[in-house]
Amino acid sequence: MYLILKIYRGGVKIIKYDNFLINKTIKHSFSGKNVNKADINSKLFDFQKDVTFWAIKKGRAAVFLDTGLGKTFIQLEWARLLNEKTLIIAPLSVAKQTVREALKINIDLNYVRNQDQINSLISITNYEMIDNFDMTHFRAVVLDESSILKAIAGKTRKKLTKLCKNIKYKLSCTATPAPNDYIELGNQVEWLGICRASEMLAMFFINANKELTFSDGNKIYRKKGSNKGGTEWRVKHHAEQAFFRWLSSWAIALIKPSDLGYDDDGFILPPLNLYPHFVTVDYKPEDQLFFSHIRGLKDAAAIRKQTIVNRLGKLLDIIKSSNEQWIIWTGLSRESQIVSSAIEGSVEVQGGHTAEYKAQMFEDFQDKKYNILVTKPKIGGFGMNFQCAHNMVFFGLNYSWESYYQCIRRQWRYMQEKPVNVYIIISDIETSIYKEIKRKDALAKRLRQELIRQVKDYEKGEIEMKKNTIPKYQENKVYGHSWSAYNGDCVEVLKKFNENSIDLSVYSPPFADLYTYTDSQRDLGNSKNWNEFLNHYAFVIQRVLRVTKPGRLSCVHVSDIPAMAQKDGYIGVRDFPGAVIKAHKKEGWTFYGRCFIQKNPQAQAIRTHSKGLLFVQLRKDSAGSRPALVDQILLFKKPGENLTPVMPVKNRELDNETWISWANGIWTGISETNTLQHTKARGADDEKHICPLQLETIERCVKLCSNPGEMVLSPFAGIGSEGYQAIKYNRRAILIELKKEYFNVLQRNMKAIESKTYLPGMFGNKEDVK
Repeated sequence: MYLILKIYRGGVKIIKYDNFLINKTIKHSFSGKNVNKADINSKLFDFQKDVTFWAIKKGRAAVFLDTGLGKTFIQLEWARLLNEKTLIIAPLSVAKQTVREALKINIDLNYVRNQDQINSLISITNYEMIDNFDMTHFRAVVLDESSILKAIAGKTRKKLTKLCKNIKYKLSCTATPAPNDYIELGNQVEWLGICRASEMLAMFFINANKELTFSDGNKIYRKKGSNKGGTEWRVKHHAEQAFFRWLSSWAIALIKPSDLGYDDDGFILPPLNLYPHFVTVDYKPEDQLFFSHIRGLKDAAAIRKQTIVNRLGKLLDIIKSSNEQWIIWTGLSRESQIVSSAIEGSVEVQGGHTAEYKAQMFEDFQDKKYNILVTKPKIGGFGMNFQCAHNMVFFGLNYSWESYYQCIRRQWRYMQEKPVNVYIIISDIETSIYKEIKRKDALAKRLRQELIRQVKDYEKGEIEMKKNTIPKYQENKVYGHSWSAYNGDCVEVLKKFNENSIDLSVYSPPFADLYTYTDSQRDLGNSKNWNEFLNHYAFVIQRVLRVTKPGRLSCVHVSDIPAMAQKDGYIGVRDFPGAVIKAHKKEGWTFYGRCFIQKNPQAQAIRTHSKGLLFVQLRKDSAGSRPALVDQILLFKKPGENLTPVMPVKNRELDNETWISWANGIWTGISETNTLQHTKARGADDEKHICPLQLETIERCVKLCSNPGEMVLSPFAGIGSEGYQAIKYNRRAILIELKKEYFNVLQRNMKAIESKTYLPGMFGNKEDVK
């Protein structure tokens, strides 16, 4: 099965249908360099070498490895083997640590604060210094601890994305993200230049604030989502596998080496011991007679501030008899000051300290020059290697699970040889915060495990550089006395039909609305954009043209498509009928005319919630109002002479008066609700209702464009509406439908209408459709 895509000066480019389907797979391709894996430093473990080799070949990639799995070595070797001018950007404290790590694998890495200080192939700086560099001087950039993209201010994040936009090679390194942290994933793909965050959401996600659906196996239930807390997104049900396949094409996620089949030796975590302490306090809010519950972040901060002294006694009891190293995580500047003053020999690292002081104090702690480090999570809780110690205290908690998790992982990481002891000291009235952190922690563990389970096979394929394949194709056929139906891909089915065998085709093509109804690459709706949709649709147009008799018609039901800011970058209307006309003409059809089907704007407003159709918009600013989107029937004729005239008047299916009404370019009197019953066809994973064509519209197409006894084709049959009307008005029908649920309902509808209309011999000497 072939399609002519483009004509070049030197000839014609031909693409096979199977190859087209493979290319439809939404996947980030290789755009990096080929290097010799043997050149990777021997100090790296096998899994680290494979991830490095893959990332170099990808050119733009993310390394989501859990803490302690060696992201630093991977990014350094990635930069060295690329052999391009590279800038590594990291949090301040991590930057100095990375310079020390580079020496372990014989890489000369310089910490720099501005462009003038760069004198080597690979340099490192911190995020606060990015304005001091001319990024056009670099061919490669690494973001270390790139989860900072989620935390830093939107203005800074956008600046970083803009500065690195034209850099060819990019690597993003951070710990394994939770699979539902779509903000972070969106920031990652946008910085890498793989796609915009809005494009990612449009491809794979749905707004969970809108109508939700769920099923008990027998019935589908729907309820409205909540807008509380802003927009919430979830992966479209049919998009789950496609999403994880796509994610694996640009990101490698590992919690432990065995996730990809490697040996875990040396990467087995020691025990983690949690010791919560709830200090009894006598606390009464200023504006209440007695304390009832924490009423938000401001209330939580007030409680924490007023209970410092109560908690300090418990802290001193815990560490007073220890001569080991400790990290004390504080959240308030007042906490940090009081704790460091109360503990002799402790070192406090504050946000106001210079970069040099912070880096030096962290290095001194790593080198065991002092025993007690007092600092905040946002200063020392990300990226640092503090396996030198195995004891820590949270001197209070907030609601941030990420801060809690990252702080623990500074010590509880691979290469830690001792059990890690984590003490949590909070007041008894803050128990709800502790319970919330534990709930988030349990949820995050499940989600991370699910992420790894989902991407495991895809990641193996990526690491092994396996080529894409398409699932084995299967189809099913059923038939009656006057109809046949195929559960399969219409492109595959139509190539089996005889040329010039169809009298009329009537159908409504799907449109690019990814993973709404199926997860199949054979679904035209599963197209990333208009170009891909139209290239796929061209196969169908060609096949329908081949099987249609010369001089006969194809009736295509279309409508303009709303343009949405998230998908299209603007709010308006896209000319889908115009694109369909152009596509048919390109493949050899003659555009023969069109009919507009009158619509009720109020009914459409209620159904679609379109802002442009609402009375409130009319009263607010009618420049934002628009007409209802009107359905159209486009008529296309196959070139050549029609050897069998279509005679609806002679067949007594049409009189002059009706003809005058139907010949009007605007079809009126068609009920929008007169369709086949379709609710049972909706699968539990479908994101939208099926939208069957109105029966009266099909009736007009069938009677105007075919004779009784002739063959009517619907390549996108849905639940069988076109076939139903064809049989009702004494035609024969060939129906093709890809989705199994629709096909099952289609069979029932066809058997039902045939039982009402079929009489032996009703089609003369023509054989039954088989």
